[in-house]
Amino acid sequence: MHLTYHTDYALRVLLYLAAYPDTQLANIQDIADTYTISSNHLMKIVHKLGKLGYIETIRGRNGGMRLARKPADIRIGEVVRQTEEDFFLVECFDSEHNCCVITPVCNLRTALQEALTAFLSVLDKYTLADLTSNKALYQRLITIMQKEPQRL
Repeated sequence: MHLTYHTDYALRVLLYLAAYPDTQLANIQDIADTYTISSNHLMKIVHKLGKLGYIETIRGRNGGMRLARKPADIRIGEVVRQTEEDFFLVECFDSEHNCCVITPVCNLRTALQEALTAFLSVLDKYTLADLTSNKALYQRLITIMQKEPQRL
């Protein structure tokens, strides 16, 4: 199973915001600098996370973003389902583009579908709060990365 960069970055944004001080707003550039990823790409992801109700964005000079829900209310499996475009592990998962001649007799799709279901079920057991249970450690690492992004 391979998640897209879109999902990877969406999860990183949520992890960052969960670890960020509750009294402050984070901004896209700081997150981009921390993870050394494109701020333009991150803007699209932040926009989608806002539309999905995971984050709240505040416009303006002193604007920024923060989580719209408590970390304990954000299930990782749900985020993955909503940020992945599809879960076509192999060609036969996509009925519109499936040209595989053995599809009618092949059981690989069944096995892979079972594996995908198990993968997502495991992610459903975890919340954002579970993944950031050591908030102080996350905050320290974020601070270090903002000061010296090339250090690690």
